[in-house]
Amino acid sequence: MLKFRYLFNNPDLAHMLVKNWEYDEDSEELFQYFRISANAIYPMKIYGNICYLRFSPVSEKSEENLLAELAFIEYLRNQRYPAMEAIKSISGDQLVRKETDWGEYYACVFKQVEGKQISQTDFNDEIMIAYGIALGELHSLSKKYQNPSVKRWSHNDVFDWIEKTLTGLGSDQKPIRELTLLRSEFDQLTINQENYGLIHFDFEPDNVFYDETSQRCSVIDFDDAMYHWYVMDIVKALDAINDEMGTEDCSLQEEVFLDGYRSVHN
Repeated sequence: MLKFRYLFNNPDLAHMLVKNWEYDEDSEELFQYFRISANAIYPMKIYGNICYLRFSPVSEKSEENLLAELAFIEYLRNQRYPAMEAIKSISGDQLVRKETDWGEYYACVFKQVEGKQISQTDFNDEIMIAYGIALGELHSLSKKYQNPSVKRWSHNDVFDWIEKTLTGLGSDQKPIRELTLLRSEFDQLTINQENYGLIHFDFEPDNVFYDETSQRCSVIDFDDAMYHWYVMDIVKALDAINDEMGTEDCSLQEEVFLDGYRSVHN
């Protein structure tokens, strides 16, 4: 989540950043459909195709993590996995670092994927199978993703960041003790190539799109990807299915999702 001072609509900033891409200038009217959470997202068009400008302050993001995200997406696409496509800027870079009137920002542009957000569907068996398959295929490809030139952070890196943040806040020792306990518990878990790798970490129905024509899912928003246990992606997806459906019993949808996952990954 961005700091409060960045959580406001700034179309002038979006206009300044999007100029780094060859975009359709008459599509700036789409800026009104912006969204701001961990990043600012502004829709626009490039050669008539809907795309999304994503940006955030340099102080809020790690350049290494952003480059690692883009490298993983490119790897997935080269393996014919339907991940979102990053569009190169005029300078030929997927990630732009730009000094603006509002400070220094990182910016990327992604092309809109095919299909409909699973969160906007009826969660039928066909969709749930495809949803599970998409996660299973992602984990299978992650296992083969060896020695990338830039690496995303891991669960241990997140622990380090939490400790640094808590220490900087000068908070009491209770949160630090809790963090130490969590580290100890996590350190007892087995890590090997079969159960641990680069996961999406936000594989929820609003980040996965189902295309009826291809009967496949496309995946967006790898911003939270990290090295973690594969089961974390599974648990978060199951929790999200339950939350999105809002019914007392989602066990059938959850089991069909798991059937899809198991069909391509242990």
